[in-house]
Order: sequence, then structure tokens, then C-alpha cells
Amino acid sequence: MRSLLSGQKNLLFYYPLLFQTLNTDPHVTHFPLFLAGPTASGKSALAVLLAEKLNGEIINADAFQLYNGMPICTAQPDGEALQRAQHHLYAVLALHETCDAARYAEMAKAAIAEVQARAKLPIVVGGSGLYIKALTHGLSDLPSDESLREELAQLTAEERVTRLLALDPLAAETVNLRNDRYVSRALEICLLTGQPQSALRQAWKQAVPPDFNGILLHWQRPELNQRIAQRTHMMVQAGLIEEIASLPPLSSTADRAIGVREVREHLAGQITVAQMTEAIEIATRQYARRQDKWFRREKGFKVLEMHGEMSAEQTLDSALALLSSAAGEPVNPLLKKFP
Repeated sequence: MRSLLSGQKNLLFYYPLLFQTLNTDPHVTHFPLFLAGPTASGKSALAVLLAEKLNGEIINADAFQLYNGMPICTAQPDGEALQRAQHHLYAVLALHETCDAARYAEMAKAAIAEVQARAKLPIVVGGSGLYIKALTHGLSDLPSDESLREELAQLTAEERVTRLLALDPLAAETVNLRNDRYVSRALEICLLTGQPQSALRQAWKQAVPPDFNGILLHWQRPELNQRIAQRTHMMVQAGLIEEIASLPPLSSTADRAIGVREVREHLAGQITVAQMTEAIEIATRQYARRQDKWFRREKGFKVLEMHGEMSAEQTLDSALALLSSAAGEPVNPLLKKFP
């Protein structure tokens, strides 16, 4: 099959209205394009290709790639990618800083506005579903109370779980009960609202999002697992152990990056390099499954089916096709004019 990318003329033929919108008119604001998917799915590579073809700039939506100091562990874009396209919100936080969806949304909206001010297309790429949803849907308005959190902190972890399940039995299905931070937040919501937090969160998750452009990369599980294994071995060979060994104390957010705990266990003599590598692979596969489950619930993404035989050009062709209907009409408008 002849590539659609043999020239700009072909691109304009197949996607005329798409490319009419992606101009440099200073009076036009481009809606962001969201590129999501599980870890190791090829999001970063595709984002660079899209940025080159669509006059775009890339904005990070990975919770751990925000941190400066562990580029190998968090699989940040390499030097070549950074040269080929402008990247934002990579390695911008110190390792002792915490971050959540609210803080991320504030930073990302500022970066998006900067890109839009240059009449370019913001391409938001990452696998942190809640961070992306903070941009597509906005943050939920569930209440919080610092004094109540301090009171709950006096309970044991087991007591917090027991109280949560008494108020919201469905929390066993909607909350990771092994994550004390999640349990405390869910219990806080129940106590402040007098309602099960599972129902409140479900209402927010199912809210109809504003019109946005989104591409979701999807791999069959065996192929994705193979990519995860390959990347994990490459990270170890690139110096992952040395990188983690040299880290200063980490914030509670940065400390959750996959690889940190496993490498520390190896450094403490508890596991071998082979066991450490396998543990990282397992944790990454589990994370990828959670990401797939999250994004399957989201309705605004067009799914791009990936497979190992696809070339970079074929992947880009397929992504561009998702942004246009068979008649050449954009699926969603990529721009709006200033009033």
C-alpha cells in the first residue's frame, strides 16, 4: 500500500480541511490534541511525528515524567526527540516536590496557552488518565477538609478501611484499599458529603466531556507485554540502577515511579538484578492494565489499533486518518476563532 506521506500534496488531498485548520493564523486558537495510551505503547514517538506534520508542540501528561533527575526510570524523551519537536513539562519538578491533578492542570493549561499563542497545535501526550481528564473534563468539585484529614490520620490504616467500607461498600471495587492515601481521601469524601464516594466519583467519570480531539493507542496484550519487557531491559542497560542509587529523598509522588522500589530492594541486597528486572516488568504490566481499564471508560478518544509490523509512517497515516472522516471532514474541530 502506497504511503499517504509521500508528500505534502498527498496529505492535503486526503485531509484537506484538517490541514486548512492547522495554519499559522495568529487569530486562530487550536484546540489541543490528546494522545493517550498505556505505558510503552509508542505515544512519545508518535507525538513527535504529529508535531512535525501538524505544526505542533508537545505537552507532557505523564505524572512521573514531570520530575527532573530520573529520565531513565520515567522513560523521558531522548535528545533526538527533544531536538525534533518542542517539548513542555518534562523534568520541571524537583524530586522533593509533590504533584496532583490540580497542580498539573494549572501547569498544563499555562503551557497550552503558550503554544496556542504561537498559533501552533498543542499535543498533550501521556498515560496519566486523571491528569488528562483534569484537562478534558475539569476537576471534580468533591470537598476536602484539612482538619478532618488530620483527624483521620490518627486512625490506623485498618480502621480507615473498615470505616470506609461501612459507609461505602462499593469502595472495595472502586478504591485501591492497599493505598492508604486513596482510602483516606475516599473516607474524607464520604464523611463530608454524607454520600458514598463511589457514586459521586462515578457521576464525575461519566460526565459528558466537552468536544475534544483524542487518539488512544491500543495494543493486544502479548505484544504490549513484549514491548514492556524490551524497554525494561533497555532501561537497566542504560543505567537505571545507578540513577536510582544517586537519587536524593523523594516526594510521596515521585517515590511511586515504577522501578524505584524494585531497584532499592536490589541495592539493599534483597533481590538479584534478574529478579529486580522481572519485578519491574510485572509492575509495569499491571500499570498498563490499569491504564487500559481507565481509558476504555473515556468516550472522547478515537482508538488507534497498533501492531508490531506498523512502520512509523503507517502509524502516522492511521493517526491522521482518525482525525478526519471518510469525506475529509475533521471528526472534531481543531480550532476556534477568537470572538
